[in-house]
Amino acid sequence: MKIYSYLPSSFCDWPGKVAAVVFTQGCNFRCPWCHNKHLLDDTADGTADVGGFFDEVAGRCRAGIIDGLVITGGEPVMQPDIADFLRECKTAGIPVKLDTNGSNPEILRLVFAEQLAFFVAMDVKAPFAKYDALCGCHVDAGAIRESIALIASSGHPHQFRTTLVSGMLDESDIADIRAMLPPGENLILQDHRPA
Repeated sequence: MKIYSYLPSSFCDWPGKVAAVVFTQGCNFRCPWCHNKHLLDDTADGTADVGGFFDEVAGRCRAGIIDGLVITGGEPVMQPDIADFLRECKTAGIPVKLDTNGSNPEILRLVFAEQLAFFVAMDVKAPFAKYDALCGCHVDAGAIRESIALIASSGHPHQFRTTLVSGMLDESDIADIRAMLPPGENLILQDHRPA
């Protein structure tokens, strides 16, 4: 796992929970408005020391200091050993929230099959007609559709969220995004925070 940094405690990355956060390096999208641009390059020098990581986080969970671990990025599911990392978390008794852009439904299928995450959050970037523009690259719309369906039908706590970028998304776009989700699913709207 290429972990760029580690935040021991966060009150805003897992709804209703206090969690540690790891930020992975590398992303397959190039969203022009990304507030974590420093994480896009998977060759950048990370600052995280993962020696004793699982024992430390598990101990803090057992002590009630935190409720679990958020794995975000970058795009965590790009990591070739993300499944092994999630399995180590599970073995250590660390509840996990996984953030993803939904570009790799195969990993999500494995996550749900092996019960490797307690919560999954997917960023739905745009209506399909605008996906490539909002992501700064070609995006496989079929993979996004499949990830949405997998998450919605997983039976796991989850959320779909969209960042409102001024001048790039409007009210009709939000309506189109909502229509991409299965009936009954909520869409969380996040304000864009320029870096």
